[in-house]
Amino acid sequence: MSNKKLAGKTAIITGGGSGIGRAISLRFAQEGAAVHILELNTAVADTLVEAIGAFGGQASVHSCDVSKQEMVCDVVRGIGTADILVNNAGIAHVGDLEHTTEADFDRIYAVNVKGAYNVLYAVVPLMKKQGRGVILNMASIAAIVGITDRFAYSTSKGAVQAMTLSVARDYLPYGIRCNSISPARVHTPFVDGFIAKNYPGKEAEMFETLSKSQPIGRMAQPEEIASLALYLCSDEAGFITGNDYPIDGGFVKLNN
Repeated sequence: MSNKKLAGKTAIITGGGSGIGRAISLRFAQEGAAVHILELNTAVADTLVEAIGAFGGQASVHSCDVSKQEMVCDVVRGIGTADILVNNAGIAHVGDLEHTTEADFDRIYAVNVKGAYNVLYAVVPLMKKQGRGVILNMASIAAIVGITDRFAYSTSKGAVQAMTLSVARDYLPYGIRCNSISPARVHTPFVDGFIAKNYPGKEAEMFETLSKSQPIGRMAQPEEIASLALYLCSDEAGFITGNDYPIDGGFVKLNN
């Protein structure tokens, strides 16, 4: 009998080819899950799939725009089963209300809110039919505390937290658990690109500033988020549903 925590499980991970999603995909595959990565740009996931295959893990990548419901449903229908869903795909926007255009807001909504809904809409009926399932939505501390210049992003992540509670409540009778994770800043290639674009010549200084905004004094590593995701999606967390878990280096409670 395998001692891997996700042995025999099928996991669907959106945005699983890069950043936090990549770390989760790798960790879940290491723990025995058959991982299905949904990515708009499949090229970013190809090397990950190869790496997972090299150690005997199971992974495949599916081209999918989560903002398109018909496409999402077609992909999920092709996969056919899902024990675990990690709703991780998301995009960011920097700007307060007055610097958020309608196009900006629609773009964030389409991916972060409608995208999460679309995948839930496709996957929950499979889990309901099976009589079991675990859902993990990626929220953010931006849904919990006020963060400067994150109007649209914060709004979208607040919606993700609300969806988490609703799904957790509605599908309790079907053996489906639903939780969310709210990270603070995580050191991913996105962060490096953001700093390079917005603070040319001051990259090191800005990286240190952003790192120290967490009371613990650094950003999280994607692998740390993956460890929490693994626990919440494993049978060890079978009594946990309808909760949000900040993983934030003390940002929410200790920034005073």
